[in-house]
Amino acid sequence: MNRGVFPFLCIVGLLAVMTSCSHPSLYEQKETLYKLGDQPEWAERDWNDDTWNEQQFRFVLNGQVYWMRTEIELLKSSEPFQPYGIQLEVYGEYEVFWDGVMIGKNGNPGQEAELEPEGILWPTFRIPTKLTEKGTHVLAIRASLLHFPDHTGIWDLELDGYDALLTDRLIETSYTNIFAGSFLIAAFYFFLLFLGNKKEYLMLVFSLSCLLFFALTITQFLRVTVPIHYSLHHVRLDVIGALMLGISLLIPLFFSLQFPFPWRKWVMGLYMGSLLILFFFRHNRFEIAGTNNMALGAWALSLAIVLYGVYKKEKGTLLVLLTLLACVPLTLAASFRIALFVGFSLILLSMLYLLSLRIQAQRLAYENSLVQSTRLRLQLLKKNIQPHFLMNTLTSLIDWVEEAPKKGVRFIEALAREFDLFNQVEEETLIPITQEIALCRSQLEIMEYRKEINYVWEEEGIDPKQTVPPAILHTLVENGLTHSLPLGDNTIRFRLTFEATTQARTYTLLTFAKPIPKEKPIEDGTGQKYVKARLA
Repeated sequence: MNRGVFPFLCIVGLLAVMTSCSHPSLYEQKETLYKLGDQPEWAERDWNDDTWNEQQFRFVLNGQVYWMRTEIELLKSSEPFQPYGIQLEVYGEYEVFWDGVMIGKNGNPGQEAELEPEGILWPTFRIPTKLTEKGTHVLAIRASLLHFPDHTGIWDLELDGYDALLTDRLIETSYTNIFAGSFLIAAFYFFLLFLGNKKEYLMLVFSLSCLLFFALTITQFLRVTVPIHYSLHHVRLDVIGALMLGISLLIPLFFSLQFPFPWRKWVMGLYMGSLLILFFFRHNRFEIAGTNNMALGAWALSLAIVLYGVYKKEKGTLLVLLTLLACVPLTLAASFRIALFVGFSLILLSMLYLLSLRIQAQRLAYENSLVQSTRLRLQLLKKNIQPHFLMNTLTSLIDWVEEAPKKGVRFIEALAREFDLFNQVEEETLIPITQEIALCRSQLEIMEYRKEINYVWEEEGIDPKQTVPPAILHTLVENGLTHSLPLGDNTIRFRLTFEATTQARTYTLLTFAKPIPKEKPIEDGTGQKYVKARLA
Protein backbone atom coordinates (compact mmCIF):
# COMPACT_ATOMS: atom_id res chain seq x y z
CA MET A 1 0.00 0.00 0.00
CA ASN A 2 1.17 3.50 -0.75
CA ARG A 3 2.41 4.96 2.53
CA GLY A 4 0.91 8.32 1.65
CA VAL A 5 -2.60 6.83 1.51
CA PHE A 6 -2.41 5.11 4.89
CA PRO A 7 -2.90 8.21 7.10
CA PHE A 8 -5.90 9.26 5.00
CA LEU A 9 -7.45 5.81 5.51
CA CYS A 10 -6.86 6.26 9.24
CA ILE A 11 -8.86 9.50 9.09
CA VAL A 12 -11.76 7.79 7.34
CA GLY A 13 -11.61 4.92 9.83
CA LEU A 14 -11.75 7.25 12.82
CA LEU A 15 -14.74 9.09 11.36
CA ALA A 16 -16.51 5.77 10.78
CA VAL A 17 -15.80 4.66 14.35
CA MET A 18 -17.20 7.91 15.72
CA THR A 19 -20.36 7.52 13.70
CA SER A 20 -20.84 3.90 14.72
CA CYS A 21 -20.48 4.74 18.42
CA SER A 22 -23.87 6.48 18.53
CA HIS A 23 -26.94 4.47 19.65
CA PRO A 24 -30.66 5.23 19.90
CA SER A 25 -31.67 7.37 22.88
CA LEU A 26 -33.86 5.90 25.62
CA TYR A 27 -35.47 9.20 26.56
CA GLU A 28 -36.54 12.67 25.55
CA GLN A 29 -35.78 15.57 27.90
CA LYS A 30 -38.30 18.37 28.12
CA GLU A 31 -37.79 21.97 29.23
CA THR A 32 -36.38 22.61 32.72
CA LEU A 33 -38.37 24.87 35.10
CA TYR A 34 -36.92 26.83 38.05
CA LYS A 35 -38.21 28.23 41.34
CA LEU A 36 -36.41 29.92 44.23
CA GLY A 37 -37.42 28.65 47.68
CA ASP A 38 -37.68 25.34 49.48
CA GLN A 39 -40.81 23.21 49.85
CA PRO A 40 -40.65 19.39 50.03
CA GLU A 41 -43.89 19.14 48.01
CA TRP A 42 -42.08 20.46 44.93
CA ALA A 43 -40.53 17.04 44.45
CA GLU A 44 -43.95 15.42 43.80
CA ARG A 45 -44.63 14.14 40.31
CA ASP A 46 -48.05 15.79 40.04
CA TRP A 47 -47.10 19.16 41.52
CA ASN A 48 -48.49 22.07 39.51
CA ASP A 49 -45.42 23.97 38.22
CA ASP A 50 -47.21 26.23 35.74
CA THR A 51 -46.01 29.33 37.58
CA TRP A 52 -42.37 28.29 37.63
CA ASN A 53 -39.72 30.18 35.64
CA GLU A 54 -38.79 28.84 32.23
CA GLN A 55 -35.53 30.81 32.26
CA GLN A 56 -32.79 29.73 34.63
CA PHE A 57 -31.74 32.19 37.31
CA ARG A 58 -28.83 34.48 36.50
CA PHE A 59 -27.72 34.37 40.15
CA VAL A 60 -28.65 32.46 43.29
CA LEU A 61 -26.88 34.35 46.05
CA ASN A 62 -25.75 33.36 49.55
CA GLY A 63 -26.25 29.65 49.01
CA GLN A 64 -30.06 29.87 48.86
CA VAL A 65 -32.00 26.73 47.99
CA TYR A 66 -33.71 26.58 44.61
CA TRP A 67 -35.53 23.81 42.74
CA MET A 68 -35.45 22.49 39.18
CA ARG A 69 -38.08 20.26 37.58
CA THR A 70 -37.72 18.51 34.21
CA GLU A 71 -40.14 16.15 32.47
CA ILE A 72 -38.43 13.11 30.94
CA GLU A 73 -40.21 10.86 28.46
CA LEU A 74 -38.96 7.26 28.70
CA LEU A 75 -39.26 5.60 25.30
CA LYS A 76 -38.70 2.12 26.67
CA SER A 77 -39.27 0.43 30.02
CA SER A 78 -36.28 -1.02 31.82
CA GLU A 79 -35.68 -4.77 31.78
CA PRO A 80 -35.92 -6.81 35.01
CA PHE A 81 -32.71 -6.64 37.06
CA GLN A 82 -31.38 -4.02 34.64
CA PRO A 83 -32.29 -0.69 36.25
CA TYR A 84 -31.80 2.64 34.60
CA GLY A 85 -29.41 5.23 35.95
CA ILE A 86 -29.03 8.95 35.49
CA GLN A 87 -25.76 10.87 35.27
CA LEU A 88 -25.83 14.60 36.01
CA GLU A 89 -23.57 17.60 35.65
CA VAL A 90 -25.04 20.18 38.01
CA TYR A 91 -23.07 22.83 39.86
CA GLY A 92 -23.79 22.95 43.57
CA GLU A 93 -24.81 20.49 46.25
CA TYR A 94 -28.19 18.91 45.71
CA GLU A 95 -30.73 16.12 46.23
CA VAL A 96 -32.26 14.22 43.31
CA PHE A 97 -35.90 13.08 43.15
CA TRP A 98 -37.52 10.85 40.53
CA ASP A 99 -41.34 10.93 40.53
CA GLY A 100 -41.22 12.25 44.12
CA VAL A 101 -38.82 9.57 45.38
CA MET A 102 -35.32 10.60 46.45
CA ILE A 103 -32.86 8.53 44.43
CA GLY A 104 -29.66 10.23 45.54
CA LYS A 105 -27.94 12.95 47.49
CA ASN A 106 -24.87 14.90 46.42
CA GLY A 107 -23.83 17.12 49.30
CA ASN A 108 -25.90 19.21 51.68
CA PRO A 109 -28.05 21.77 49.86
CA GLY A 110 -28.72 24.88 51.91
CA GLN A 111 -25.99 24.02 54.44
CA GLU A 112 -22.85 24.61 52.38
CA ALA A 113 -21.71 27.55 54.52
CA GLU A 114 -21.92 25.53 57.75
CA LEU A 115 -20.65 22.11 56.63
CA GLU A 116 -17.58 20.83 54.84
CA PRO A 117 -17.84 20.51 51.03
CA GLU A 118 -19.38 17.20 49.97
CA GLY A 119 -20.35 15.62 46.70
CA ILE A 120 -18.83 15.47 43.25
CA LEU A 121 -19.57 17.21 39.99
CA TRP A 122 -20.51 14.17 37.86
CA PRO A 123 -22.42 11.69 40.05
CA THR A 124 -24.46 8.72 38.83
CA PHE A 125 -27.74 7.73 40.51
CA ARG A 126 -29.72 4.48 40.26
CA ILE A 127 -33.44 4.74 39.44
CA PRO A 128 -35.68 2.05 40.99
CA THR A 129 -37.01 -0.36 38.37
CA LYS A 130 -40.63 0.22 39.44
CA LEU A 131 -40.25 3.91 38.51
CA THR A 132 -38.92 3.35 35.00
CA GLU A 133 -42.02 2.34 33.07
CA LYS A 134 -42.45 3.72 29.59
CA GLY A 135 -44.06 7.16 29.71
CA THR A 136 -43.63 10.59 31.30
CA HIS A 137 -41.64 11.02 34.52
CA VAL A 138 -40.46 14.03 36.51
CA LEU A 139 -36.90 14.70 37.60
CA ALA A 140 -36.75 17.21 40.49
CA ILE A 141 -33.55 18.61 41.97
CA ARG A 142 -33.28 20.54 45.23
CA ALA A 143 -30.01 22.49 45.04
CA SER A 144 -27.94 25.30 46.48
CA LEU A 145 -25.02 27.13 44.92
CA LEU A 146 -22.69 28.87 47.37
CA HIS A 147 -19.78 29.01 44.91
CA PHE A 148 -20.21 30.31 41.34
CA PRO A 149 -23.80 31.54 41.93
CA ASP A 150 -24.28 32.24 38.22
CA HIS A 151 -24.00 28.56 37.25
CA THR A 152 -27.54 27.41 37.85
CA GLY A 153 -29.26 24.75 35.81
CA ILE A 154 -28.61 21.25 34.50
CA TRP A 155 -25.48 21.43 32.35
CA ASP A 156 -25.59 17.82 31.21
CA LEU A 157 -27.88 14.85 31.69
CA GLU A 158 -27.51 11.28 30.48
CA LEU A 159 -29.96 8.45 31.12
CA ASP A 160 -29.03 4.85 30.31
CA GLY A 161 -28.65 1.48 31.95
CA TYR A 162 -27.11 1.99 35.39
CA ASP A 163 -24.45 -0.67 34.82
CA ALA A 164 -23.71 0.76 31.38
CA LEU A 165 -23.16 4.25 32.80
CA LEU A 166 -20.63 2.89 35.29
CA THR A 167 -18.83 0.47 32.97
CA ASP A 168 -18.72 3.01 30.15
CA ARG A 169 -16.66 5.22 32.43
CA LEU A 170 -14.20 2.40 33.11
CA ILE A 171 -13.96 1.57 29.41
CA GLU A 172 -13.55 5.25 28.59
CA THR A 173 -10.77 5.50 31.17
CA SER A 174 -8.86 2.50 29.80
CA TYR A 175 -9.05 3.71 26.21
CA THR A 176 -8.13 7.22 27.30
CA ASN A 177 -5.04 5.97 29.12
CA ILE A 178 -3.90 4.01 26.06
CA PHE A 179 -4.66 6.95 23.79
CA ALA A 180 -2.86 9.48 25.99
CA GLY A 181 0.04 7.11 26.67
CA SER A 182 0.84 6.82 22.97
CA PHE A 183 1.34 10.58 22.78
CA LEU A 184 3.44 10.56 25.94
CA ILE A 185 5.74 7.93 24.41
CA ALA A 186 5.97 9.98 21.22
CA ALA A 187 6.82 13.08 23.28
CA PHE A 188 9.71 11.34 25.05
CA TYR A 189 10.97 9.68 21.85
CA PHE A 190 11.16 12.87 19.82
CA PHE A 191 12.62 14.79 22.76
CA LEU A 192 15.46 12.26 22.88
CA LEU A 193 15.91 12.71 19.13
CA PHE A 194 16.13 16.45 19.71
CA LEU A 195 18.78 15.96 22.40
CA GLY A 196 20.80 14.03 19.83
CA ASN A 197 20.59 16.93 17.39
CA LYS A 198 19.75 20.23 19.07
CA LYS A 199 19.40 22.00 15.72
CA GLU A 200 16.23 20.04 14.91
CA TYR A 201 13.71 22.39 16.53
CA LEU A 202 10.86 20.64 14.71
CA MET A 203 11.51 17.60 16.90
CA LEU A 204 11.27 19.76 20.02
CA VAL A 205 8.06 21.50 18.90
CA PHE A 206 6.43 18.17 18.04
CA SER A 207 7.57 16.65 21.34
CA LEU A 208 6.07 19.55 23.31
CA SER A 209 2.84 19.33 21.28
CA CYS A 210 2.48 15.63 22.10
CA LEU A 211 3.27 16.28 25.77
CA LEU A 212 0.68 19.05 26.06
CA PHE A 213 -1.91 16.95 24.22
CA PHE A 214 -1.22 14.08 26.63
CA ALA A 215 -1.75 16.44 29.57
CA LEU A 216 -4.91 17.87 27.95
CA THR A 217 -6.38 14.40 27.44
CA ILE A 218 -5.64 13.32 31.01
CA THR A 219 -7.02 16.58 32.44
CA GLN A 220 -10.17 16.44 30.32
CA PHE A 221 -10.99 12.89 31.43
CA LEU A 222 -9.78 13.44 34.99
CA ARG A 223 -13.37 13.53 36.18
CA VAL A 224 -13.64 9.80 35.50
CA THR A 225 -10.93 8.85 37.99
CA VAL A 226 -10.72 11.79 40.42
CA PRO A 227 -13.82 13.03 42.32
CA ILE A 228 -13.95 16.82 42.05
CA HIS A 229 -16.16 19.10 44.13
CA TYR A 230 -17.82 21.75 42.03
CA SER A 231 -16.04 24.54 43.93
CA LEU A 232 -12.68 23.26 42.60
CA HIS A 233 -13.76 22.68 39.04
CA HIS A 234 -12.38 26.04 37.92
CA VAL A 235 -8.84 24.74 38.58
CA ARG A 236 -9.35 21.95 36.07
CA LEU A 237 -10.86 24.36 33.55
CA ASP A 238 -7.94 26.79 33.96
CA VAL A 239 -5.47 23.97 33.31
CA ILE A 240 -7.41 22.92 30.21
CA GLY A 241 -7.41 26.51 28.95
CA ALA A 242 -3.65 26.87 29.48
CA LEU A 243 -2.96 23.57 27.72
CA MET A 244 -5.18 24.59 24.81
CA LEU A 245 -3.26 27.85 24.59
CA GLY A 246 0.05 25.98 24.40
CA ILE A 247 -1.18 23.54 21.74
CA SER A 248 -2.75 26.35 19.71
CA LEU A 249 0.63 28.11 19.71
CA LEU A 250 2.78 25.07 18.91
CA ILE A 251 0.84 23.54 16.01
CA PRO A 252 1.03 26.61 13.69
CA LEU A 253 4.64 27.11 14.83
CA PHE A 254 5.47 23.58 13.66
CA PHE A 255 3.97 24.16 10.22
CA SER A 256 5.70 27.54 9.93
CA LEU A 257 9.06 25.87 10.59
CA GLN A 258 8.27 23.06 8.16
CA PHE A 259 7.02 25.38 5.40
CA PRO A 260 8.79 28.75 5.79
CA PHE A 261 6.90 31.66 4.24
CA PRO A 262 7.55 35.41 3.79
CA TRP A 263 7.07 37.57 6.88
CA ARG A 264 6.94 34.45 9.01
CA LYS A 265 8.22 36.09 12.19
CA TRP A 266 5.75 38.97 11.90
CA VAL A 267 2.79 36.70 11.20
CA MET A 268 3.63 34.29 14.01
CA GLY A 269 4.29 37.17 16.41
CA LEU A 270 0.92 38.77 15.59
CA TYR A 271 -0.85 35.42 15.94
CA MET A 272 0.77 34.64 19.28
CA GLY A 273 0.00 38.12 20.58
CA SER A 274 -3.66 37.80 19.53
CA LEU A 275 -3.91 34.39 21.16
CA LEU A 276 -2.44 35.65 24.42
CA ILE A 277 -4.82 38.63 24.46
CA LEU A 278 -7.76 36.30 23.80
CA PHE A 279 -6.68 34.00 26.61
CA PHE A 280 -5.91 36.56 29.31
CA PHE A 281 -8.59 39.17 28.59
CA ARG A 282 -11.47 37.46 26.77
CA HIS A 283 -11.25 33.83 27.83
CA ASN A 284 -14.01 32.58 30.17
CA ARG A 285 -13.08 29.29 31.77
CA PHE A 286 -16.71 28.21 31.94
CA GLU A 287 -17.53 28.94 28.31
CA ILE A 288 -16.56 26.55 25.56
CA ALA A 289 -16.39 29.41 23.05
CA GLY A 290 -12.97 30.56 24.28
CA THR A 291 -11.45 27.11 23.86
CA ASN A 292 -13.21 26.77 20.53
CA ASN A 293 -11.80 30.09 19.32
CA MET A 294 -8.23 29.07 20.18
CA ALA A 295 -8.63 25.76 18.36
CA LEU A 296 -10.25 27.52 15.38
CA GLY A 297 -7.42 30.06 15.21
CA ALA A 298 -4.77 27.34 15.25
CA TRP A 299 -6.63 25.42 12.53
CA ALA A 300 -7.08 28.48 10.29
CA LEU A 301 -3.44 29.59 10.47
CA SER A 302 -2.19 26.02 9.99
CA LEU A 303 -4.44 25.67 6.94
CA ALA A 304 -3.07 28.90 5.44
CA ILE A 305 0.54 27.77 5.98
CA VAL A 306 -0.12 24.34 4.49
CA LEU A 307 -1.85 25.93 1.48
CA TYR A 308 1.32 27.97 0.94
CA GLY A 309 3.28 24.71 1.13
CA VAL A 310 0.98 23.18 -1.49
CA TYR A 311 1.55 26.24 -3.69
CA LYS A 312 5.31 25.74 -3.31
CA LYS A 313 4.87 22.00 -4.05
CA GLU A 314 6.43 20.95 -0.77
CA LYS A 315 6.52 17.22 -0.16
CA GLY A 316 3.69 15.81 1.98
CA THR A 317 1.52 18.93 1.92
CA LEU A 318 -1.44 17.41 0.06
CA LEU A 319 -2.00 14.75 2.70
CA VAL A 320 -1.69 17.29 5.50
CA LEU A 321 -4.19 19.52 3.68
CA LEU A 322 -6.67 16.63 3.47
CA THR A 323 -6.22 16.02 7.19
CA LEU A 324 -6.95 19.65 8.06
CA LEU A 325 -9.99 19.73 5.79
CA ALA A 326 -11.28 16.50 7.37
CA CYS A 327 -11.61 18.41 10.65
CA VAL A 328 -14.48 20.47 9.16
CA PRO A 329 -17.07 17.65 8.75
CA LEU A 330 -15.74 16.18 11.98
CA THR A 331 -16.69 19.35 13.88
CA LEU A 332 -20.15 19.39 12.30
CA ALA A 333 -20.89 15.69 12.86
CA ALA A 334 -19.60 15.12 16.39
CA SER A 335 -19.73 16.80 19.77
CA PHE A 336 -17.15 19.44 20.56
CA ARG A 337 -15.23 17.16 22.92
CA ILE A 338 -14.93 14.36 20.36
CA ALA A 339 -14.19 16.76 17.51
CA LEU A 340 -11.52 18.52 19.55
CA PHE A 341 -9.59 15.43 20.56
CA VAL A 342 -9.97 13.48 17.34
CA GLY A 343 -9.17 16.62 15.32
CA PHE A 344 -6.02 17.33 17.31
CA SER A 345 -5.04 13.67 17.03
CA LEU A 346 -5.32 13.79 13.24
CA ILE A 347 -3.31 17.01 13.07
CA LEU A 348 -0.58 15.53 15.28
CA LEU A 349 -0.52 12.43 13.06
CA SER A 350 -0.05 14.64 10.02
CA MET A 351 2.81 16.39 11.83
CA LEU A 352 4.32 12.97 12.55
CA TYR A 353 4.01 12.13 8.85
CA LEU A 354 5.95 15.27 7.92
CA LEU A 355 8.63 14.42 10.48
CA SER A 356 8.94 10.90 9.05
CA LEU A 357 9.50 12.39 5.59
CA ARG A 358 12.11 14.73 7.04
CA ILE A 359 13.92 11.91 8.87
CA GLN A 360 13.85 9.79 5.71
CA ALA A 361 15.37 12.65 3.69
CA GLN A 362 18.06 13.16 6.32
CA ARG A 363 18.91 9.46 6.31
CA LEU A 364 19.23 9.42 2.52
CA ALA A 365 21.42 12.53 2.64
CA TYR A 366 23.63 10.88 5.26
CA GLU A 367 23.96 7.71 3.20
CA ASN A 368 24.83 9.78 0.13
CA SER A 369 27.43 11.69 2.13
CA LEU A 370 29.00 8.40 3.21
CA VAL A 371 29.20 7.25 -0.40
CA GLN A 372 30.63 10.59 -1.48
CA SER A 373 33.10 10.62 1.40
CA THR A 374 34.33 7.14 0.49
CA ARG A 375 34.71 8.10 -3.15
CA LEU A 376 36.60 11.29 -2.29
CA ARG A 377 38.81 9.42 0.15
CA LEU A 378 39.80 7.01 -2.59
CA GLN A 379 40.42 9.91 -4.95
CA LEU A 380 42.59 11.57 -2.32
CA LEU A 381 44.58 8.40 -1.83
CA LYS A 382 45.02 8.06 -5.59
CA LYS A 383 46.15 11.67 -5.70
CA ASN A 384 48.91 10.93 -3.21
CA ILE A 385 50.24 7.99 -5.20
CA GLN A 386 49.57 9.26 -8.71
CA PRO A 387 52.46 8.90 -11.22
CA HIS A 388 53.59 12.52 -11.39
CA PHE A 389 53.77 12.72 -7.58
CA LEU A 390 55.88 9.56 -7.46
CA MET A 391 58.04 10.66 -10.40
CA ASN A 392 58.75 14.08 -8.90
CA THR A 393 59.45 12.54 -5.51
CA LEU A 394 61.75 9.86 -6.98
CA THR A 395 63.59 12.47 -9.06
CA SER A 396 64.22 14.53 -5.94
CA LEU A 397 65.25 11.37 -4.12
CA ILE A 398 67.84 10.50 -6.79
CA ASP A 399 69.32 13.99 -6.56
CA TRP A 400 69.58 13.82 -2.76
CA VAL A 401 71.12 10.34 -2.82
CA GLU A 402 73.77 11.51 -5.28
CA GLU A 403 74.54 14.83 -3.57
CA ALA A 404 73.90 14.06 0.13
CA PRO A 405 73.35 10.37 0.87
CA LYS A 406 72.47 10.97 4.55
CA LYS A 407 69.71 13.44 3.65
CA GLY A 408 68.55 11.04 0.96
CA VAL A 409 68.07 8.36 3.60
CA ARG A 410 66.05 10.79 5.78
CA PHE A 411 63.99 11.66 2.69
CA ILE A 412 63.19 7.98 2.15
CA GLU A 413 62.26 7.59 5.82
CA ALA A 414 59.95 10.65 5.69
CA LEU A 415 58.27 9.31 2.57
CA ALA A 416 57.79 5.90 4.19
CA ARG A 417 56.34 7.52 7.32
CA GLU A 418 53.74 9.46 5.34
CA PHE A 419 52.54 6.41 3.44
CA ASP A 420 52.48 4.41 6.67
CA LEU A 421 50.39 7.11 8.39
CA PHE A 422 48.05 7.28 5.41
CA ASN A 423 47.51 3.54 5.51
CA GLN A 424 46.69 3.77 9.22
CA VAL A 425 44.08 6.53 9.01
CA GLU A 426 42.41 6.27 5.62
CA GLU A 427 39.80 3.73 6.80
CA GLU A 428 39.06 5.48 10.11
CA THR A 429 36.11 7.77 10.79
CA LEU A 430 37.88 9.82 13.46
CA ILE A 431 41.54 9.94 14.49
CA PRO A 432 43.39 11.76 17.31
CA ILE A 433 44.40 15.30 16.45
CA THR A 434 48.00 14.40 17.30
CA GLN A 435 48.00 11.77 14.53
CA GLU A 436 46.57 14.29 12.07
CA ILE A 437 49.29 16.80 12.99
CA ALA A 438 51.95 14.10 12.53
CA LEU A 439 50.58 13.50 9.01
CA CYS A 440 50.84 17.24 8.26
CA ARG A 441 54.41 17.43 9.59
CA SER A 442 55.39 14.42 7.48
CA GLN A 443 53.98 16.07 4.36
CA LEU A 444 55.91 19.28 5.07
CA GLU A 445 59.12 17.31 5.63
CA ILE A 446 58.78 15.59 2.25
CA MET A 447 57.98 18.83 0.43
CA GLU A 448 60.95 20.51 2.11
CA TYR A 449 63.25 17.93 0.53
CA ARG A 450 61.50 18.23 -2.83
CA LYS A 451 61.29 22.01 -3.19
CA GLU A 452 64.13 23.08 -0.87
CA ILE A 453 61.82 25.53 0.90
CA ASN A 454 61.83 25.96 4.66
CA TYR A 455 58.38 24.91 5.92
CA VAL A 456 57.54 25.90 9.51
CA TRP A 457 54.73 24.30 11.55
CA GLU A 458 53.29 26.07 14.62
CA GLU A 459 50.37 25.15 16.86
CA GLU A 460 48.55 26.75 19.80
CA GLY A 461 45.95 25.54 22.28
CA ILE A 462 45.78 22.02 20.83
CA ASP A 463 43.91 19.53 23.03
CA PRO A 464 45.46 16.07 22.45
CA LYS A 465 42.19 14.40 23.55
CA GLN A 466 40.25 15.81 20.59
CA THR A 467 39.55 13.83 17.41
CA VAL A 468 38.99 14.90 13.80
CA PRO A 469 38.09 13.19 10.51
CA PRO A 470 41.28 11.85 8.89
CA ALA A 471 43.31 13.92 6.41
CA ILE A 472 41.20 17.10 6.54
CA LEU A 473 44.05 19.26 7.92
CA HIS A 474 46.48 17.40 5.68
CA THR A 475 44.32 18.34 2.69
CA LEU A 476 44.25 22.00 3.71
CA VAL A 477 48.02 22.01 4.18
CA GLU A 478 48.41 20.50 0.72
CA ASN A 479 46.21 23.27 -0.71
CA GLY A 480 48.42 25.82 1.03
CA LEU A 481 51.50 24.24 -0.55
CA THR A 482 49.92 24.20 -4.00
CA HIS A 483 48.63 27.78 -4.05
CA SER A 484 51.46 29.58 -2.19
CA LEU A 485 54.96 30.95 -2.86
CA PRO A 486 57.65 31.35 -0.17
CA LEU A 487 58.26 34.63 1.59
CA GLY A 488 61.44 36.63 1.18
CA ASP A 489 63.33 34.45 3.67
CA ASN A 490 62.37 31.32 1.65
CA THR A 491 59.85 30.14 4.26
CA ILE A 492 56.19 29.16 4.26
CA ARG A 493 54.70 29.04 7.74
CA PHE A 494 51.57 27.15 8.86
CA ARG A 495 49.87 27.99 12.17
CA LEU A 496 47.11 25.81 13.71
CA THR A 497 45.00 27.10 16.63
CA PHE A 498 42.14 25.50 18.55
CA GLU A 499 39.20 27.01 20.46
CA ALA A 500 36.40 25.13 22.23
CA THR A 501 33.04 26.49 23.40
CA THR A 502 29.86 24.86 24.63
CA GLN A 503 28.47 24.95 21.09
CA ALA A 504 31.41 24.21 18.79
CA ARG A 505 35.05 23.21 18.42
CA THR A 506 37.00 25.42 16.02
CA TYR A 507 40.34 24.73 14.33
CA THR A 508 41.96 27.62 12.43
CA LEU A 509 44.79 26.91 9.96
CA LEU A 510 46.66 29.99 8.75
CA THR A 511 49.20 29.98 5.89
CA PHE A 512 51.83 32.73 5.90
CA ALA A 513 53.10 32.94 2.31
CA LYS A 514 52.74 34.79 -0.98
CA PRO A 515 49.61 33.74 -2.91
CA ILE A 516 49.97 32.59 -6.49
CA PRO A 517 48.05 34.99 -8.77
CA LYS A 518 44.93 33.39 -10.28
CA GLU A 519 43.39 34.39 -13.59
CA LYS A 520 40.12 32.56 -12.86
CA PRO A 521 38.03 32.43 -9.68
CA ILE A 522 39.05 29.61 -7.37
CA GLU A 523 36.55 26.74 -7.39
CA ASP A 524 36.28 23.78 -5.05
CA GLY A 525 38.61 21.01 -6.08
CA THR A 526 38.83 17.44 -4.86
CA GLY A 527 40.46 18.49 -1.60
CA GLN A 528 37.80 21.05 -0.63
CA LYS A 529 35.00 18.65 -1.57
CA TYR A 530 36.61 15.97 0.58
CA VAL A 531 36.85 18.29 3.60
CA LYS A 532 33.21 19.39 3.27
CA ALA A 533 32.02 15.80 2.84
CA ARG A 534 33.90 14.58 5.93
CA LEU A 535 32.57 17.45 8.05
CA ALA A 536 28.96 17.06 6.85
